[in-house]
Amino acid sequence: MNPIDQLTADDFAGDIGRIVQIDGSGMGLILDRIDRPMFSGWEKTARKPFSLILRGPDAPVLPEGLHSVQIGESPPLALYVIPIFTPAHDHQDYQIVFN
Repeated sequence: MNPIDQLTADDFAGDIGRIVQIDGSGMGLILDRIDRPMFSGWEKTARKPFSLILRGPDAPVLPEGLHSVQIGESPPLALYVIPIFTPAHDHQDYQIVFN
């Protein structure tokens, strides 16, 4: 896998639906989707910003913070995971932002 500052949305595209292990939490989340917003001026950037959206159980909620995250068989990465507003009551969504 590329160094963290060189990762792109395409590096994770094949991982959609895979289990995401959060070290020390006992939680297995699912990589639900990749958000790839486009705004004016971003077409010239070396790396387009993107977010990984993870889905987990409704409780307990993983606290916001830096976590050791392993997606599938990839090596663990230290990533900042944020619980985000989730309108459904049967799960909790999380976001990892790359910009």
